[in-house]
Amino acid sequence: MRKRAAVLCSAAAVMAGSLTALPAEAAAPSGADTFRAAEPAWKDCGTENHPTLQCASVEVPLDHARPEGRKITLALSRVPHTAKKYQGPLLVNPGGPGGSGLALTGFVAASLPKEVAAQYDVIGFDPRGVGASKPALNCDPGFFAPVRPNPVPSTLAVEQANLARVKSFADACGKKHADLLPYVNTTSAVRDMDVIRQALGAESINYFGYSYGTYLGAVYAKLFPERVRRLVLDSIVDPTEVWYEANLNQDHAFNDRHRALMAWIAEHDSTYRLGTDPEEIEAGWYAMRAALAKKPAGDKVGAAELEDTFLPGGYYNGYWPYLAEAFSAYVNEGDSGPLVKTYENFGAVDAAGANGYSVYTAVECRDASWPRDWRQWRKDNWEVYERAPFLTWNNAWYNAACAFWPTESLRPVNVANGKLPPALLFQATDDAATPYQGGVTVHHLLAGSSLVVEQDGGNHGITLSGNACLDEHLTAYLTDGTVPRGRGEADAVCEALPDPKPRTSKAASPTSRGSTLHGLLGFRS
Repeated sequence: MRKRAAVLCSAAAVMAGSLTALPAEAAAPSGADTFRAAEPAWKDCGTENHPTLQCASVEVPLDHARPEGRKITLALSRVPHTAKKYQGPLLVNPGGPGGSGLALTGFVAASLPKEVAAQYDVIGFDPRGVGASKPALNCDPGFFAPVRPNPVPSTLAVEQANLARVKSFADACGKKHADLLPYVNTTSAVRDMDVIRQALGAESINYFGYSYGTYLGAVYAKLFPERVRRLVLDSIVDPTEVWYEANLNQDHAFNDRHRALMAWIAEHDSTYRLGTDPEEIEAGWYAMRAALAKKPAGDKVGAAELEDTFLPGGYYNGYWPYLAEAFSAYVNEGDSGPLVKTYENFGAVDAAGANGYSVYTAVECRDASWPRDWRQWRKDNWEVYERAPFLTWNNAWYNAACAFWPTESLRPVNVANGKLPPALLFQATDDAATPYQGGVTVHHLLAGSSLVVEQDGGNHGITLSGNACLDEHLTAYLTDGTVPRGRGEADAVCEALPDPKPRTSKAASPTSRGSTLHGLLGFRS
């Protein structure tokens, strides 16, 4: 999900312009109530970094309204508890939709204080259609192959080229996965989670979700409030904005974050030699974009791929030095090699990314209504582009398959909830992927919740990332349920970590993948 917005829109507005149908499974009995899953058969799958990691799978109904029908398989991972004090399973999810949760398990277990992690079975899972779960969606593996058309449809021919791409993707999904698409959505994934709970033999679960994982957790809490023991939501999706308006609003927040990068580069002119005026540097970036639109670097990085490369900088400022180096080399030395290398590490979509995008699209297009008239998309995105040109049209094409999606849309779940134990929410004020207002909205919707704010923070996914203040609140909550209670909009405020410094060594190659949190969360959540 590319969620963005500092403004609230009504659920009615989100659903305007598209046919909706009530999700049949929303009113159906829970799969866990009518379907008995076998206990997972855990096997060792430890790694050097996570030697106690275990793997298993669990079967769930494809259609939870018909638990006796076709079954699909979800992949699970676990770091088992070791302490005498056992607090139950802690399900974790990195977002997406379409993100694999298997690797997040080891990260969370290793990043929490040992004495806290030891009290939980940390459980990761690949939601239906994702990764090692079967069947896995893969509508068009080559959809993001470079070089793509210029995202900005400045001519009718460019617009038609982009439209042909997204229509072909929607058609490919419909032909390849017609039997699965009606059942790939948030509500079905939530009911899968409850089957996992039942298979684990737990009366209730603890849940820790990032990004789209916060929406997954909030919907689970709505459908199964009595089965929620503790609920941690970090970088929070505004559930009143799923999903069309959310993506339009997101464009403004990413534009602001891109400008923050330009300002950071200006502060370090002695390193990057791109100038001291952020606006002039930004103009230079768009000049680079225009040049790449005419002559892609290494036959790989055109305008679309450049935007893909710089998009991660909106999620995590730790990537800024790499992006600035590539920008500087292109402008000052005429060397496109670092830019191509950074694209390959940050922007290129691999097989896992192709699967993730297929699930992303399937979930978001099914979850809520989207305009089916392209003229509405054209009007709305040009209006946003005038104020926020960095990501607007790239983001539009990323989601535009929903205008032609082969399934009808469901209605979003109202997650307002007064039946939960205190939930703990984390939100950065300048998060681009899930803007600040989402955290405030969910704080209001979940009665008794506590909101911890990272003031002036712009990263997406802020706990277990080095901010000791945030992690102290997380640790206290997972230890004994303690939440901060304050006055006003936030219950506690933590200062953001400082922005990064330029790199002193170029030996390490830039990478967006690995065991760090921001590598695990991905860049479209």
